[in-house]
Amino acid sequence: MELVLVRHGLPVRRELTEGIADPELAPDGVKQAERMAEYLSSEDISAVYASPLRRARETAAPLAKMLGLQPIIEDDISEFDRNSSEYVPIEELRGTNDPRWLKMIRGEWEEGHDHPDLFRKRVIAAFERIISTHSGQRVVAVCHGGVINQYLAHVLGIQTQLGFFYPQYTSIHRVIASREGLRSLATLNEVAHLRD
Repeated sequence: MELVLVRHGLPVRRELTEGIADPELAPDGVKQAERMAEYLSSEDISAVYASPLRRARETAAPLAKMLGLQPIIEDDISEFDRNSSEYVPIEELRGTNDPRWLKMIRGEWEEGHDHPDLFRKRVIAAFERIISTHSGQRVVAVCHGGVINQYLAHVLGIQTQLGFFYPQYTSIHRVIASREGLRSLATLNEVAHLRD
């Protein structure tokens, strides 16, 4: 089977004093989702999964609509900061050397974030369940950069806490999964659909 992992589109920045920040897509993120949907819509896709976070659901919606499928919400492919009261795109944190970015690269996790070991285990288990459910099919899972990093690190046999590469918004990553348990990376960071 082919598992197609897609990072969500660009979301808006949201910082709350209480509650869960679950931002919607920014206008550019909506365009990215539409272009990704057009790019993948000609492929034989059996199911579209999405993280329950709004940015992932909104990214999955155009593709699911084009394919005539109802997205399947999978809680275990949500990001490590799913319960955080703030969402600041990682590019902004990194670009300004924000203290939150520096804490992340030192391996210091914020309160309310999933512990790295538990996060890794839940992500791997979720994708293995999806693979076993869709033997011989192609399935798309719209999720998050940290989620993609953890599963692909597992496939490649790499240990990583923060991540080993940067997945672009609406980038596509393909894993071939055999019934015998072999997992191989077919593509990484496909972004042809984002080029003008």
